[in-house]
Amino acid sequence: MYQLLTDSACDLSYDTLQAADVGFVPFHFEVDGQELNDDLGQSYDLEGFFAKIKSGVMPTTAQVNVGEYEAFFEPYLKAGTPVLYLGFSSGLSGSLSSALQARDLLLEKYPDATLRIVDTLAASAGEGRLVLDAIAQKQAGKSLDEVADYIEAEKNRLQSWFTVDNLDYLYHGGRVSRTAATLGTLLNIKPILDVDPDGKLRMVSKVRARKRALLTLGDKILAALPADPSQQILIATSGDWAAADEVKAHILSQAPDANVLTGPIGLTIASHTGFGCVAAFVIASEPHA
Repeated sequence: MYQLLTDSACDLSYDTLQAADVGFVPFHFEVDGQELNDDLGQSYDLEGFFAKIKSGVMPTTAQVNVGEYEAFFEPYLKAGTPVLYLGFSSGLSGSLSSALQARDLLLEKYPDATLRIVDTLAASAGEGRLVLDAIAQKQAGKSLDEVADYIEAEKNRLQSWFTVDNLDYLYHGGRVSRTAATLGTLLNIKPILDVDPDGKLRMVSKVRARKRALLTLGDKILAALPADPSQQILIATSGDWAAADEVKAHILSQAPDANVLTGPIGLTIASHTGFGCVAAFVIASEPHA
C-alpha cells in the first residue's frame, strides 16, 4: 500500500480528501495582518474571505518551504510507506522545488524509501482533477508507479480556462501591466487565460463584457469535451456562483448529458485572482498547445 499526498492549492474539499485518505500540506496566507494556513476551510470562512477580496482587500500568500515538506513527508517514510505526491505547478510557485529538495534530504536519511513527486503543471481544480483521477486509479488497484505515470501523461491533456472580473489582482501579481489593467477596466475588457504546457499563466485573448467571457469559457470546454463526453468537468469560482452557473448552463445547453460540477476556488488561488474569477477544467484528446 502507498500514500497519496497533495497540497491545498488543489482546491478539493477537506471532506473529499479525507474520505479518500489523501493528506495535504497547506499553503499560507496573510489577510488583515493575520497569518493563517490554507487548511481547506477548516479554520476560516471561505465566503467571508470572498467578501473581503470583493471589497478590495489584497491578501498575500507564501509557498511551502523545505522544512515544512520534510515534516510533511517524513512520518510516511519513517513508517516505510511509499509516497506519491501531486504538487502545485512549478510554473506558478517555487513550492515544488521545495518539495524536491525535501525529498533529496529525506532519501539521504531513508535511502530505501519511495517518494515520487509529480509536478501537475496545474492549479486550483485543474490540479484537483488530476488528484481525483489519481484517487480513482489507486482505488482501481493501480500501483504507485502506474498512477504516477498515468497522471504524467494525463496532465499534458488537461485544459485550464479562466477569466477574472477585476484585473487589479493580476496586476498586483505581476501578470498584467498597470496600463493593461487600467484600460481593461475602463473598456470593460475581460481576459481569457489558460495554463500553458509549462504550467505558467498565459493570456490567450480578450473579449468585451463579462457575459462574452463566460460563454467563451463554456465554448472552450465544449470544444474539448468529445475526447471523453462522460468525464467530470470542474468549474470553480472565487465567489461568483451565478457566473459559474452561467458557464455550466451554457455547456449543458449544448451537451445536456455532460457531467459538470461547480465548487469554490480556494484562498491560495483566489488571493491572486480576486473576487469573481471563474475557471473551467477539461481533459482533451491531445496535449494542450
